[in-house]
Amino acid sequence: MKLYSLSIHFKGATKASLLKAAYDLSSFSFFQRSSVQEFMTFTSALIVERTSQGTRASVKEQEYLCHVYVRNDNLSAVVIADTEYPQRVCFTLLDKVLEEFSRQVDSIDWPSGNTETINYKALDIHLSKYQNPREADAMTKVQAELDETKIILHNTMESLLERGEKLDDLVAKSEHLGNQSKAFYKTARKQNSCCEIM
Repeated sequence: MKLYSLSIHFKGATKASLLKAAYDLSSFSFFQRSSVQEFMTFTSALIVERTSQGTRASVKEQEYLCHVYVRNDNLSAVVIADTEYPQRVCFTLLDKVLEEFSRQVDSIDWPSGNTETINYKALDIHLSKYQNPREADAMTKVQAELDETKIILHNTMESLLERGEKLDDLVAKSEHLGNQSKAFYKTARKQNSCCEIM
């Protein structure tokens, strides 16, 4: 599970302008990184331009998923992740980033802003924090703990069933032993009855 790009855009009437972006391209070779970054920037802007206001969407591009959220005020965010990364966590991240950005950056600066003029430094922090969705998102963390508990519970049930099967074998043997003991007792009684002293 990996996040590659997190970007904030303003959706204008004809095109989307990039306000801030953060990238984690460490999984790509050094010589590919600038091309990959350009492609992610282009794809993010294109997705914002083609997404209507007040909409969340996920778009699959090769082995990547691009998650976009365009708010009603045209402030938008895109996160590019691999296909394994949980979609719900991506949209939680987008909500959080847009909310924080709108509190820190005045809305008057959004239409005319660009990466140099907008002062918002938290994108890199969010991108690195959300690399592990279990640590970043409380609900995902709880779900992972529940899954682990389920596995332990299943293992315990299996061991109980195995133990139960062994107990059933012992009970069957004891019943068998009980019948043999009764037969032995009767036989011994018959044998001993002829030797009684009168």
